[in-house]
Amino acid sequence: MIEHTSRYYYKGSTLKQLKAFCAVARTGKMTDAADELFLSQSAVSLQVKALEEELDTVLFERRGPRIQLTPHGRKFLDMARPLVEGMDGLAQRFETEIKGNIEAGEVVIAAGESTIIYILPKLVSAFRERCPNIHVQLRNVAGRDGLAMIREDEVDFAVGSMLDVPSDISYTPYYSFDPALIMPLGHPLAETRDIHLEDITPYGLILPPRRLTTWRMVDRIFQQHGIPFSVVLEVGGWEVIKRYVELDFGISIVTSICLREEDPLIVRDMSRFFPKRSYGVVSRRGKHLSLAARAFLEGIKDVPMPDSPWSSGHSSR
Repeated sequence: MIEHTSRYYYKGSTLKQLKAFCAVARTGKMTDAADELFLSQSAVSLQVKALEEELDTVLFERRGPRIQLTPHGRKFLDMARPLVEGMDGLAQRFETEIKGNIEAGEVVIAAGESTIIYILPKLVSAFRERCPNIHVQLRNVAGRDGLAMIREDEVDFAVGSMLDVPSDISYTPYYSFDPALIMPLGHPLAETRDIHLEDITPYGLILPPRRLTTWRMVDRIFQQHGIPFSVVLEVGGWEVIKRYVELDFGISIVTSICLREEDPLIVRDMSRFFPKRSYGVVSRRGKHLSLAARAFLEGIKDVPMPDSPWSSGHSSR
């Protein structure tokens, strides 16, 4: 009878235990999780201990003031987190779906500088027309920093480009753009209409930092063809890269969406050698999205991106 009462108590407190477990997993400290949940440290510790006893497994390894998930703990987190997020937003979802509209809320989006400049303005503008009361936050991040924010649930999702997608991440592409070679006016390759990878070898490239998708894509293509290349400058942001190309620091492989007719550059389509660059939504696999975030994503497919003047094989100057 006592054993039955004890186990019934654990099951009745499962949601509290799961919330405590997820908070500790996210923060890495009992004290920080307690502050987040407005509980005492001992209460959070007891909730986690009760959950471990209920599951008959160890979820955390204690290492001084910080604790980390065990392999079983990581697997359990993947199952528990969507449940906790779903329960936390249940009342709001119920009320909103009955009313048939979204009265308030917030969407937090991570994106790199290029995405914020070239893609998100149209998406945010269209969303604000549909949902004027939803607050939108844009976090300017790049590469691994954006993935870390997604994994730590600091953002709802990211908008950007991915080449290699980790197993815990979901990537849904929505737009694609042609690759282009850009060079300054008067460059030796300016008179060459049909440029091959071998033609690029003598000239140094200006590329984004190597941790980012563009650098890895360029490196992969040259390696696949067994052709050497050199990088003379690594710098972030298409606008900065275009400026340094214009100043004759080097040439570059860019995505056509960043090009404008007024750019003082020589542009050549490179679709024969480099794949189209896709941009889309990056999120944590299994994450429950808020109603506001879902409303933003539902409208993406209905917002067309403008064609670059240099897309579809067009060459300039």
